[in-house]
Amino acid sequence: MEHDGQLELYTAVAVRLKEAHTRVRALQVPEGVRMALTRKLLVITAAAKHDLTGAAGRLDRFIADLDAGRFPEEEG
Repeated sequence: MEHDGQLELYTAVAVRLKEAHTRVRALQVPEGVRMALTRKLLVITAAAKHDLTGAAGRLDRFIADLDAGRFPEEEG
């Protein structure tokens, strides 16, 4: 049963990561900000391979920041 729960969490995180990437691409922000957001998503994606639960939490915070309009500084 635990395996089923892990598979469901994996699927949910994968779907939400895809949605987050789509949202980041659609943002009207400077390219440097978009790059910083994309890097954060790539870090979350990599973390999901080793710590799915932790990555899900990081993704929750990332999406909350997007919803609130809190973006990182522009990368140079």
